[in-house]
Amino acid sequence: MTKVSTVNARGQFSEIINRSAYAKERIVLTRRGKEVVAMVPIEDLKFLEELENRLDLEEIKMVLTDPKNKKRIPWKQIKKDLSL
Repeated sequence: MTKVSTVNARGQFSEIINRSAYAKERIVLTRRGKEVVAMVPIEDLKFLEELENRLDLEEIKMVLTDPKNKKRIPWKQIKKDLSL
């Protein structure tokens, strides 16, 4: 994985985007030597989001099938908690 400082990245932004998008390179941007953000190909991001969704679904299924979980939460309360 390549690391590039944010100072250097400013002058190479288009090149860094192309390396990530077309060469499928993962690039970590650093600030004062600390990793702050990663630029990854969109396919990697989609894969991570799908993985996260699957893990969430597994957790939901586990909670719903737990016989000890008999407490129901009203839809109004869920909407309120999520600020919907």
